[in-house]
Amino acid sequence: MSIIKCCFEPVEMPEFLDSFVKKCTEGCCCGCCSALRPRYKRLVDNIFPVNPEDGLVKANMEKLTFYSLRSPEKLDRIGEYLYQRASKDINRKRYKFVEIAMESMDLLLMACHAQILNLFVESFLRMVQKLLEDTNPTLQIMATNSFVRFANIEEDTPSYHRRYDFFISKFSSMCYGNNDDLELRDSIRMAGIKGLQGVIRKTVSDDLVENIWEKQHMEKIVPSLLFNMQSVSGSKSVDQEATPSTPPVLAEAVLRELVSRASFGHIRAVLKPLLMHMDNHKLWVPNRFAIDTFRIVMISIQPQYSYTVVETLMSHLDQNLASSPKTRTSLAVVLSKIIAIAAGESVGPSALDIINNLLTHLKTSVSTQHESTPEETQYQEALINALGEFANHHPDYQKIEIMLFIMNTVPDPSKKNKGDTLLQNILLKSLLKVGTQYRTVSFEKAFPVSFLQPLLKMARASSLPIRVIVMQIFQQLLDRHQNQHLMNLISINNYPTLTVEQPSRSDILFTHKYGSNILQALIDAMTQENNMEILKPTYNTAGLMVVEMACGETVQEFLLFVLGVQQVAITEAELSPKHRCNLHSIAISLLILIGRCTGISTLVEYAEKIIQARMEEATYLLPPLLDNEKSAPNTLNTNLPHLMVDKLAIAECIQQAGLEHSRVQTGTPYSLHQTDMSAHRHSWVDTSSAARNSIVDANYNDIESVSSSPGVQKRSLASEFNFESMKRVLAEPTEASKREAREKQAAIGRTFRETAFEDLVRRTEPKHDVIQDKLNEIFNSLSTERQIGSCAGQLAKLEASAVDGGGAGGGKLNQQRAVYENNFPELFFY
Repeated sequence: MSIIKCCFEPVEMPEFLDSFVKKCTEGCCCGCCSALRPRYKRLVDNIFPVNPEDGLVKANMEKLTFYSLRSPEKLDRIGEYLYQRASKDINRKRYKFVEIAMESMDLLLMACHAQILNLFVESFLRMVQKLLEDTNPTLQIMATNSFVRFANIEEDTPSYHRRYDFFISKFSSMCYGNNDDLELRDSIRMAGIKGLQGVIRKTVSDDLVENIWEKQHMEKIVPSLLFNMQSVSGSKSVDQEATPSTPPVLAEAVLRELVSRASFGHIRAVLKPLLMHMDNHKLWVPNRFAIDTFRIVMISIQPQYSYTVVETLMSHLDQNLASSPKTRTSLAVVLSKIIAIAAGESVGPSALDIINNLLTHLKTSVSTQHESTPEETQYQEALINALGEFANHHPDYQKIEIMLFIMNTVPDPSKKNKGDTLLQNILLKSLLKVGTQYRTVSFEKAFPVSFLQPLLKMARASSLPIRVIVMQIFQQLLDRHQNQHLMNLISINNYPTLTVEQPSRSDILFTHKYGSNILQALIDAMTQENNMEILKPTYNTAGLMVVEMACGETVQEFLLFVLGVQQVAITEAELSPKHRCNLHSIAISLLILIGRCTGISTLVEYAEKIIQARMEEATYLLPPLLDNEKSAPNTLNTNLPHLMVDKLAIAECIQQAGLEHSRVQTGTPYSLHQTDMSAHRHSWVDTSSAARNSIVDANYNDIESVSSSPGVQKRSLASEFNFESMKRVLAEPTEASKREAREKQAAIGRTFRETAFEDLVRRTEPKHDVIQDKLNEIFNSLSTERQIGSCAGQLAKLEASAVDGGGAGGGKLNQQRAVYENNFPELFFY
């Protein structure tokens, strides 16, 4: 009876028949009960063919799609019914029908973009989850592709209750697929990576859905991507992969996308699992993969957040201080490779924080280093390279600040224990690394006083390696025309490729103000011990100063330096004969270099005469430097004037060139042991300022002393500081001028006491005739005037005697010769 009823046309039935009809239609296998079923079910059933190998019925699928578009409220029921049919087919292992159901859901999802799509999405995601839970790889890949297509759809309304925990876990596990079939394994891994990409795209742009940046999610996503990236063999890097459809390349692309979407608050959520993965799998040594990975992160991250990666990596280095030196070195190398990318966006405090952290790591390494090991040295060099790379991408004004910051952290040179000396060495190497990246334009900006003063103190340090590093720092900052490699060779020959340019006015002022301090430090540095290692760097530094700063206005400073080097070589008996010979070689090399750079031909000719004389009589006083004691004589004959540089002779050379020569002629050459910058040589630049300071300080001290004395009335400021008093003070000679006058007097006296008479006569011969002719002319004019006056007086006396009746025998004219008519002896001419 039930069969007969089910074959009739559908009619309206009472409620008690609903359950009967439902059971009948569900259990009917002949298809005659389909008319009793809802239309959406009939449309869904019609898309499935009798033979599953025939695939989806396209015409019926179009009818279902049209029905869904006209009746979008039926979408949730259609999705639920498709899910039920697919579940039954999965249980019965009818995978072809499952594939048809999944395909139909994809087509409906792509066609129906309505606001009520969320109702259909729930059934869709249940369908995808059902397929992913199955062990069939084909179904898993199909479900993943469907999910990726869903992730690319922009929904009109957000979903507040949707969660993706299962999908993140499942896709992450698929990334570790280890099927024996390599092709199938890569397909599963690719599907897992694509699924993670879909989850990221679906969740990262919607703040209302589940937070993908939470720790439990990132600890699954990031290691899964890194695992696939590192699966490439060592000889074949990720960057060299040509095929874009391989798991490593796809994993790298997803990681780039993930990092690029991270905000400031989320970037650390990506970095922490990344660092943890590197630690757990021991990927720091060797560090090729770590370098590539962090470069990908630095390139992909938003530029304003790039310094966060550097800070996180340095913080991780802090946590690994107890690890092996190789691990720390690899971490530091990774830091040096990526820090340049972050330097462009790091300004102000963030830049100094990074510098401070690097210096702190260096100090920690030195303080915990009980003995010098190659691994620890490599770690320190890696940190120094990181510091240099970071500074290289900053503007020059920030490089000066960084160098000053490093200089302030260097221990005082008076501390001579092993730890402080090692720390001085390491920090100065860091300073040299930054200085190598700096391009000097003005010496005034490159050497501020706060930086120059401690640097000159370090130039006088007792440790030879430290002095060598300081000389290298000077060379890097002084060399503006790439002449440093030429100055490595101490030679009296001409440098054919030497680049010389006239110094600017600011450089001339800098030389007048601080050139003497630098030159004095060079003399102190090269004469502290009998060692050749410091002589070449010192000559290099002095030669660069000559090339960059020497001109007509500053030549006297450098000539006094040459005379000082020679004087030290003559007077310092503690130096070995070899060292003293080398100092003479440096002095003559610098002298001829000064003449060539300034264009003073007379100075060059004079230097060539000395060089010729030394070639004939004392070749050991010429370059190249002596490298052993056997080649140096036991005693040096420094009493031969023609072999030594003479002060009066070079003063005459620059005088003939039309330049000022008084300082060279009367000044004192440089000597040893002047270590205070405040006691630098007198310069015309600071004469007026010294006078003003002396006036103010004197009056200020005077007022203070009066005000602090009981019973003494204070003097009025108005009575002290008036025009007359200021004029009187300015007219008085300053202490500096008095000191210079005393130096001139002492030099003249020393010259007349120590120099032979014939030598004095020879030096004054060019001026003797001129002076004597001038004196004769003056005395003749005075004699003529005196004779006229005396004749007039005698006539007056004769007339007076005639009037008085005096005798006719007037007095005779004085025939004696006047004193001023006598010529001075040659002894007094100078």
